[in-house]
Amino acid sequence: MSNKNQPTQEFRRVRTPRKGELPAIVEQIMGHGKLKVRCADGKIRMGRIPGKMKKRIWIREGDVILVKPWDFQTDEKADVIWRYTRTESNYLERKGYLKM
Repeated sequence: MSNKNQPTQEFRRVRTPRKGELPAIVEQIMGHGKLKVRCADGKIRMGRIPGKMKKRIWIREGDVILVKPWDFQTDEKADVIWRYTRTESNYLERKGYLKM
């Protein structure tokens, strides 16, 4: 029996970083789909928003994102692969993924 006055709670899995992926915080929006991001390993990289995300997901300064460093120029450039919501980023911080 469900009560109609109570809001339904939706549970979503938070996407955790896989092998080769790093959480990062957006430091500055550079324009043309480029961002300056501070990664969890302490390095500042130039992030690139791929075309499939460009107009679907809006990224602002201070957002927590997931990046994948390039195979070459690993310390300089990375691709953005996910943007976390505020709730998801709080969860990642509690679990210890964001050590910045």
